[in-house]
Amino acid sequence: MNTKSLQETHAPSSICYGCGPANSQGLKIRSFDNGDFIICDWMPAPYHHAFPGVLNGGIIGTLLDCHCNWTAAWSLKKKWGLPHVPCTVTAEYTIKLLRPTPTDTKVHLKSHITEFIKEDRAWVEGELIANGQVTATCRGLFVAVKEGHPAYHRWS
Repeated sequence: MNTKSLQETHAPSSICYGCGPANSQGLKIRSFDNGDFIICDWMPAPYHHAFPGVLNGGIIGTLLDCHCNWTAAWSLKKKWGLPHVPCTVTAEYTIKLLRPTPTDTKVHLKSHITEFIKEDRAWVEGELIANGQVTATCRGLFVAVKEGHPAYHRWS
């Protein structure tokens, strides 16, 4: 597997709180294509707690949102043979918190495209897994933005 994540390869100057390699205070999500899924392993820190030993729901939402966003961007590039990874944004997403997510172990993110809507948008489903159990899920619609949108050049 590549040692550089999708984010580090295609958006090294991104300042996104969740996935931006250039944000020194961010979560630094590192997503990789393993062939069947886009995956990520991430270790919570003590300041990510909701209460002792349990990961904050907002952090869970950010992890799944950013990771699924990169799943859409990378998959749109591959599906349509685009010359670069398009900058995608979240149009809508739903997070289901199924059980407490522990903070004393790495969490694993796994996501995939469920439907390409057009050349510029796709539905993605993702899971957050801790200790072999799915603790949260996500379903979201992600859209590649065009020139003129505030996020258009954010990855360059």
